[in-house]
Amino acid sequence: MIDNDFDRRDFLKVLGWGGATVALTGCGFTSVEDGKETVVSYVEAADYVAPGISVYFNSTCAQCDAGCSISGRVREGRVLKLEGNPDSVINRGKMCGLGQAGVQHHYNPDRVREPLLRNGDKGETITWEKAYALIAEKLNGVSGDQVDFLTGTVSGHLKVLLGNYLDSLSSKNHFVYEAVSPAVQRAANLKSYGMEMPHFNINKAKVVLSFGADFLGAWISPVHFAQQYADFRKGVDGQRGVLVQVESKMTLTGANADRWLVVRPGTEGILAMGVINALGAAGLHLPANVAAAVKDYDKERVSKDTGVSTEHLVKLAAILKERTPSLVLLGSAAEGYAHGSENAAAINLLNQVLGNVGKTVEASNAVPFPQIAPATGNSSALRLANNRLADGQCKVLFTYATNPIFTAPAEMKFKDNMAKAGFKVAFAHYLDETALQADLVLPLDSALEDWGTVVAEYQPDGVQIGVQQPLMEKLHPNTRGMGDILLALIKQRRAEEYKSFDDYYAYLRTALLNNKKEFAEAGIEDDIFWNDLLSNGIINVGGNPNKLVSKVATDFQLPAPVERDKQYPFNLIPSVTASLRDGRHANQPWLQESPDPLTTIVWDSWVEIHPRKAAELGIVEGDILEVASKNGAIRVQAYLFPGIHPDAVSIPLGRGHDALGRYAKGYGVNPFQILDRVFDKETGELAMHETLVKISKVGNRVIVVKDEGPAGGQQAGRKIAVSVSSDQVDLSEEV
Repeated sequence: MIDNDFDRRDFLKVLGWGGATVALTGCGFTSVEDGKETVVSYVEAADYVAPGISVYFNSTCAQCDAGCSISGRVREGRVLKLEGNPDSVINRGKMCGLGQAGVQHHYNPDRVREPLLRNGDKGETITWEKAYALIAEKLNGVSGDQVDFLTGTVSGHLKVLLGNYLDSLSSKNHFVYEAVSPAVQRAANLKSYGMEMPHFNINKAKVVLSFGADFLGAWISPVHFAQQYADFRKGVDGQRGVLVQVESKMTLTGANADRWLVVRPGTEGILAMGVINALGAAGLHLPANVAAAVKDYDKERVSKDTGVSTEHLVKLAAILKERTPSLVLLGSAAEGYAHGSENAAAINLLNQVLGNVGKTVEASNAVPFPQIAPATGNSSALRLANNRLADGQCKVLFTYATNPIFTAPAEMKFKDNMAKAGFKVAFAHYLDETALQADLVLPLDSALEDWGTVVAEYQPDGVQIGVQQPLMEKLHPNTRGMGDILLALIKQRRAEEYKSFDDYYAYLRTALLNNKKEFAEAGIEDDIFWNDLLSNGIINVGGNPNKLVSKVATDFQLPAPVERDKQYPFNLIPSVTASLRDGRHANQPWLQESPDPLTTIVWDSWVEIHPRKAAELGIVEGDILEVASKNGAIRVQAYLFPGIHPDAVSIPLGRGHDALGRYAKGYGVNPFQILDRVFDKETGELAMHETLVKISKVGNRVIVVKDEGPAGGQQAGRKIAVSVSSDQVDLSEEV
């Protein structure tokens, strides 16, 4: 029950609906009346289980931040299979392999099952009561400014509860860290379009020019964009869509392109400016400031700087001028440099010059409830948190949904700095590298046995709130949902305000019922509304349209390509794969076993090197190479790959764990550890592609385990793919 002396405005704030949002405070929600609302916890199991008959429950995928809606097939109380929910505007019934592997996350034998307290080098099993009491004890006498929360991306009502808990501690130190993040793009989009993440309509374009945006692999919302891509290939106005991919290392999207243009690492912005110059030369009207900005980027200079031939540059400009509307996309390949923001500005400028803004780049919708909108992560947040740890400013550290000891460059010394915090609490599913350094580890429910709401950053149509519900009873009785843990912790400090909620389910249900008028027809009963909501697994709200602008700005400077470092002659490209991303899912065997789409390698890491460069250095497939930067070295097997610039080598991210369980520990290498501490000059983001390395043979050779068979791409005596060098391919013939 809600006490009569507990103010309604405060109650809504507890639920995350008060405060900043005009859309809510002006809507007259009256479903909760002081002293009249009874909150009942969901505690009874379903009574309709029939042996051998599957039932389906809708929920939300938690394997990445795209927010895809899922439908789980459950038989005899066990979830067996996940598929996409066809009613979702994000994934429309489809699902990727990463999402399918969520079942293996749920059943993984290496999940933490009990609260663990550090006792020397070992973990001692303790009760939840003792764990909560210990946290209260360690917070006693610690000021709010000395308490830090380091998390991955959070949204929905979990974000609300976390914010309320930080408020109860008088702490503002919430650092949202994602090792692989489009943070540079967000900043550039905000300047160019007035919003961080507009709608990108691949399906409305006749030409897509992508600067390293792997939208078929791991870029922003790949399941959504893959479906747009299918429509794009069908054509607009009778013209089949043409995809041109520009990058230094071929991605899955690049492998599907009509034309793959390999560029010298870091020169993507120069190529974009060169295309604008060529468009002007072809007769496209350019604003005076743009014409002045690109006048020095003639085709000869751009070809010299980027390595793209003048012929291909002119043909690319011609096809963009001829086929409109087009769409230009910005990906991590262009962002990952000290001048990543300048590259991004040049690429967005190309979209504006082509008139794509308002056609294939459209306004997105703002989440009408800002309290539950996602708090998106970046790498600059880790720098701030790491500096506080290094300076001794953090006395109590909480970590959730992030593993910085694995993903931070070794030069940051995050592990050493983390040890300086007096008390460290990890909310974790597994004993990963960061959880192993904690003093207290609190075990979490999997996403298939937990409650929640999820709001994705990229919203393709209106705003969708994903509902997460348990698909089965808990596997391990002593795990807890993150929402339940936060609720218990906040009750330590503000018990009176939260005493109405026995658990997170009760909190979540009350919060959504309080806004029933926003989501359902008038007059619908609470129980009917709630059951429909769980049945659908989705809440669709219109959202508030953002204001789209097209700021044609030229106030940026692109640096000239630097001379190659003779000691460290290669750019290291730490590639992001669709399955392993930043490595948090490396303990799911389906993902380790899934062949890389371009190399077909499984269960291991590799370094890609161009065959011509390999021949110069006497390297053959399977040679063990030492890849060394100024900050460390790793040893990894060689794979000769024509889809990479000769001045670059590439190692996929995600493997090389020292912990995380039996399916992750000891497989492959971790390129995060040898990255240089170079940052984007404007946003402060880690420049992931700026590290320079040298390579050398160590004298060992192995057989590379891959699905395509031995070196040479032979299968059953036949070549499965035939490649030619880029200088032998005519762009006009391909498109």
